[in-house]
Amino acid sequence: ILPTKIMAEKQIYEMAPLIGIERHRLATDGVGVTTLVAFHGCPLRCKFCLNEQCLVPEGIWEYYTTKQLLETVMVDNMYFLATGGGITFGGGEPLLRSNFIREFCMLMPVEWHITLETSLNVPFKHLQAVMPFVGNYIVDIKDMDAVVYKAYTAQENKQVKDNLRRLAEHGLAARVMVRIPLIPDHNNDAFRSKSERELRDMGFGSFDKFDYIKKKESNNI
Repeated sequence: ILPTKIMAEKQIYEMAPLIGIERHRLATDGVGVTTLVAFHGCPLRCKFCLNEQCLVPEGIWEYYTTKQLLETVMVDNMYFLATGGGITFGGGEPLLRSNFIREFCMLMPVEWHITLETSLNVPFKHLQAVMPFVGNYIVDIKDMDAVVYKAYTAQENKQVKDNLRRLAEHGLAARVMVRIPLIPDHNNDAFRSKSERELRDMGFGSFDKFDYIKKKESNNI
């Protein structure tokens, strides 16, 4: 078992497993020019997972401390400052690494913009730890219907709804963009419209509606 912290220069830094770092992303998942930092690990088991490497031990690309990550992404500091960009934390589920994110944000230049791509299916303490530092949230709710959600993710969505309410209660709804996908074999436009109405009633108004593309199964003859 690898440590979650490492001692360096008489300072203990948080450490986390990553599945990748992608630079120079523009208008994709954050403000300005961003660098995507993707964490290993996820509480969900989605039927059409796009990053399956985050679920298996061999999917870990590298372990980074917060200091090492800062040194790596600092190369794009001028891009971040010129465009209002910064770091987008994704995965996997970045909120499983809330202590790492919080510490990184305390080390980085204060001008950097932080975006969080999350399912929000974590205990509130993880969200609470990073809320002072996050500029924008991209939340993939899958579907607000509890039955559909569990059928697709193998998990309950109570924590998702609770965390959405917490964000709204803290006046952060305007910083949240909610992804509402059409998922083959799991929901339809009626379910998606119902999800949007529920979210609007909670105070959210920014949505990304898109369709999951189901891979065709090959016919072996």
